[in-house]
Amino acid sequence: MIARNELRRLVLWDIDHTLLQSRGMGREMYERAVPLAIGRPFQQLADVSGRTELDIIAETLKLHGVEPTDAAMGMLVNALIDSYEAGRDEFATRARVLPGAREALAALEGEPTVHQGVLTGNLRAVARIKLVALGLEQFLDLETSSYGDDHADRAELVTIARERAAQQLDTQFGLDDTVLIGDTPRDVTAALAAGVRVIAVATGKNGMEELRATGAVDVLENLEDTITVRELIMR
Repeated sequence: MIARNELRRLVLWDIDHTLLQSRGMGREMYERAVPLAIGRPFQQLADVSGRTELDIIAETLKLHGVEPTDAAMGMLVNALIDSYEAGRDEFATRARVLPGAREALAALEGEPTVHQGVLTGNLRAVARIKLVALGLEQFLDLETSSYGDDHADRAELVTIARERAAQQLDTQFGLDDTVLIGDTPRDVTAALAAGVRVIAVATGKNGMEELRATGAVDVLENLEDTITVRELIMR
């Protein structure tokens, strides 16, 4: 077990298109959840890339002519969670871990100065379902993490995760000791706004040059080179 006074790095992983691919199930879950929540057919999903679930849900409701009140938001949140709960086995079959992701997580788990959590736009319950389905939760502390139902602004999730880690581990992680790893320009801008380090991986919709243009200095094509991933984190 890692002694608290040995911890030096807080690594916050994005989930979708960084650690895993849902292979279309993210949209399908909304197609199932929207009719349950608002009693009318699914029509359109908001842009989801790099956004928090609260943000996505609010815009999706508007696209269906529904005012995103707390009550309406809550109904769609619950319907979405229920849809993922019902589709656990299907998700485990259809989704996949991205190349190098499991190996990178395992390598960092063996590094005594690193603590790994997630920073994701997913709802807390949905994030757990996805990670458990693909056997990735064993490498991550899901309590010292932040989720899409914690705040609509992704940059705020960085602060929330750092505060949770500090409280639960009794360790203060400095801005330079906190590393966010994600695949979208919004991951990069969230890290920069929060003042923490970022490693961008081009395993989503955005290429390496697009991620650099957003402000990322450390950009990887993927996570397959575990040695380089570790070196960037520990630098």
